[in-house]
Amino acid sequence: MQKKGLETFLYSTAGVVALALILIAVNYIMSPVSARIDLTEGKVFTLSEGTRAILTKLDSPVKIRFYYTQGEATPVALRTFAQRVEDLLGEFRSVSGGKVIVEKYNPQPDSDAEESATLDGIEGQMLNTGEKFYLGLAISQLDDKVAIPVLTPERERLLEYDLTRAVARVSTVKKPVIGVMSAVPVFGRGLSPLAMQEQKGLTEPWVLISELKRDFELKEVAMTAEKIDADVKVLLVVHPREITDITQYAIDQFMMRGGKVIAFVDPFMYFDQQRDMQNPLGGTQAGQSSLHTLMKSWGFEMDMSKVLADLTYGSGEGPRLLPTLLNLTGGALNADDPVTSQVGTLLYAFGGYFKGKPAEGLNMTVLAKSSPNNMPVDLIIATLTGEPSTKGFEPTNTEQPLAIRLTGKFKSAYPDGKPKDPYAELKKEGEAKDGEAKKPEAAEPHLKESKEEGTVVLVADADMLTDNAAVDIQDVFGQRVIVPRNGNLNLAQSLVEQLASDKNLINLRSRAAFTRPLTVVREMESKAQEAYLGKIKELEDDLMETQKKLEDIQKRRGEARDTGPIVLSPEQQVEVDNFRKRSTETKRDLKELRRNLRQDAESLQFWTKVVNIGAIPLLVILIGAGLALARKRQVRP
Repeated sequence: MQKKGLETFLYSTAGVVALALILIAVNYIMSPVSARIDLTEGKVFTLSEGTRAILTKLDSPVKIRFYYTQGEATPVALRTFAQRVEDLLGEFRSVSGGKVIVEKYNPQPDSDAEESATLDGIEGQMLNTGEKFYLGLAISQLDDKVAIPVLTPERERLLEYDLTRAVARVSTVKKPVIGVMSAVPVFGRGLSPLAMQEQKGLTEPWVLISELKRDFELKEVAMTAEKIDADVKVLLVVHPREITDITQYAIDQFMMRGGKVIAFVDPFMYFDQQRDMQNPLGGTQAGQSSLHTLMKSWGFEMDMSKVLADLTYGSGEGPRLLPTLLNLTGGALNADDPVTSQVGTLLYAFGGYFKGKPAEGLNMTVLAKSSPNNMPVDLIIATLTGEPSTKGFEPTNTEQPLAIRLTGKFKSAYPDGKPKDPYAELKKEGEAKDGEAKKPEAAEPHLKESKEEGTVVLVADADMLTDNAAVDIQDVFGQRVIVPRNGNLNLAQSLVEQLASDKNLINLRSRAAFTRPLTVVREMESKAQEAYLGKIKELEDDLMETQKKLEDIQKRRGEARDTGPIVLSPEQQVEVDNFRKRSTETKRDLKELRRNLRQDAESLQFWTKVVNIGAIPLLVILIGAGLALARKRQVRP
């Protein structure tokens, strides 16, 4: 028996050693091969296809300098977030095949790393301890550099988008050309005839134009253009009042060639007052603009006789309520799109809305929408406040799209080719008189369908881009200081930047959140809270009613002070006793409710942790036990 036991022991030990050697050998052989499975619901550890496409086609290395101040004073939440940033950078490096080079710096006070961070535009933040903390990125390729001065957990959902956008920007050889077409003086070179009577000189360029000039090459496109230059990558159309079919055709063919369009149209542009030709006394009316023919071919239209009133997002209250001046926040903005998820608030001034559905082959993304508590109102009451603005208000109970993005293969809105110019003969006669007759240019071939997938963004308000609506301009010690009032300029700049950059950026979405709250627990807490508030309301109502009756008794007692003290009637005494009894019972119920809520929440959290932590090991044990039993049955004679 002893000999047999020793043989069994040696055999088992040898088997374990052999198994260990085999595992080591397999691990060594397979070490160059890496494979991962992302089992998270939102694929938070997986780069999107758009990011992969941009990284895999890099021609030359892109350097990312990651600045992160390490130390015990750094809050745990920031340390954890910094680790996730570092993991994401590792993914960028891996997917790019080494074209993305990541350098990590620890900018301690008075160190070379801190000086490098300052030169790269990384902003230091103050901790509660008074120490300076750096967490930012600098992305560069050759002489081009883009900084993300501060990384915050609040913007973590857009971290991949911000980083990919920065990589795409530095890897672009030259600034993209943005065409700007507008019937209002966005470049500040002139005023309308009506405004020229009131002011002298020229207007300043809109702040939007000044900001765009920092990152792009802008080219002004006339409202009478018959062709969009080939070097224009994105066409920004702002309030195209009285646009002709000839110019719409130019936009149409620009899109067929692969151009992208952002259009801010408006049924009631308050800041574009035009003479009312029907008013002989010189009245004015707000200008209107649309891309009617193009929009119709895309499947949409805009009611030019209405603006949208919304009591949920309307400005002011009481006599100053203005339901057509909307402050769009929260649920009105698409939280899953990088452009709108971080703009905060949009001021939507006397804007319209879009009706219809995308034409065949097009996909729609709603960037901004109204609440269901909306109603289209006539233009004549667009600027009325208070009661007149809400008279006869009947909500549609349907959310209306205010800003949309269309993507896909676009078909020409002019299938029969270029429309005839009704003023062609007059133009020829004018040129002949001036001796400036030109040779007719060779007609370009008409394109009936876009060569590749295109993109159009439509916004049913143009007032929102004006300086009056978007910014405060202050004079501080002789310097012109611009302070944004809202996210309007952020929206316009982000749209231009997204469409002007690599096309893969358009399809990027916000990443899922890393933190996954226990939604079931929160629902339980919410329901219990509703019950709790209901009990409180019932108790308060009882208390108010009883106090009112007690006040009546005191009042009668004061009136009867000269005749002697007043005594509570039996009915009143019973009522007071009942209230006290109900109050005691309600307090007891609330106490039990809180105890039950706490017990249920703790129990659910405990079992959730057990399942999350123990499920996989338990599954492995069960599979191993099953295999052992199956093998034992096979061995048994």
